[in-house]
Amino acid sequence: MPRLGMAGRVMVLIVALLAAKAAVMRADRREEQPKRTPFAAFPIDIGTWHGVPDPPMPQAVLETLKADDYLTRTYYGLDRDVAGVYIGYWQTQRQGDAIHSPLNCLPGAGWEPIAQGSLTLPDPRAADKTITINRYVIQKGLDRELVLYWYQSRGRVVASEYWSKAYLIADAVRFNRTDGAIVRVIAPIASDPSADVDATEQATAVATRFVAVLMPHLGTFLPN
Repeated sequence: MPRLGMAGRVMVLIVALLAAKAAVMRADRREEQPKRTPFAAFPIDIGTWHGVPDPPMPQAVLETLKADDYLTRTYYGLDRDVAGVYIGYWQTQRQGDAIHSPLNCLPGAGWEPIAQGSLTLPDPRAADKTITINRYVIQKGLDRELVLYWYQSRGRVVASEYWSKAYLIADAVRFNRTDGAIVRVIAPIASDPSADVDATEQATAVATRFVAVLMPHLGTFLPN
C-alpha cells in the first residue's frame, strides 16, 4: 500500500476532524454547563488600568456573532497608555454557534491586516510557563492599530484557529463541553513620524503590559 505524502496526511487529518466534529454536533446528551461569572461583573480597575465601557454592539453584529456573553471596554493606564479589549464567550458550540476569527470582521469594518505573526510571552498565571498569541498590525486609511488575540477554553490559551477547533472536539468528547472564548486586545499605533521610538513596538509593549494584568482576571469569567 503506498505511503501518503504530507498533503495526503493533512487531508486525512482534516477529514477525520470534520467527521469527529459532525459526530460531536449530533450528540444528544445534555452538555455540561460550567459555572462562570458574567462579564457585567468584570472589574473596572485592574492593576493601574481604569476601564470605560464601550457602546453596546449593534444588534446586527450580535446576531452574527451569536456569543452568549461579551465584554467591550477601553482601559486607560499610566503615561497615556490605551488598550481596548473585546472578549466573546460561547457557552456551547454544538449547534453551529462558533467563535469567529477577528480577521473575518476586519475587512467589513474597513480595516486591512498589513503585518501578521505571533508573539510568545511569559504566562501571567504561571511564572514557569509561556503563552503564544497572535499579533497583527491593521490599517484603515492613515490609522494603524496593533492587535493581539487568542482563543481560550478550559484555561488553555491557543493562537491557532485550527488547533482551537481540534481542542473543541477533544473537549466535547472527553468532558462533554464545547464552551470557549476569544480575547482581543487593541492598542493604537502613533502616527507621529518624528517619534524617536518604533511606534509599532511601542504599541506592542502597551498591549502586552495590559495582557499581563488582564489574563489573571479571566479565570472567573472563562471557566477552566
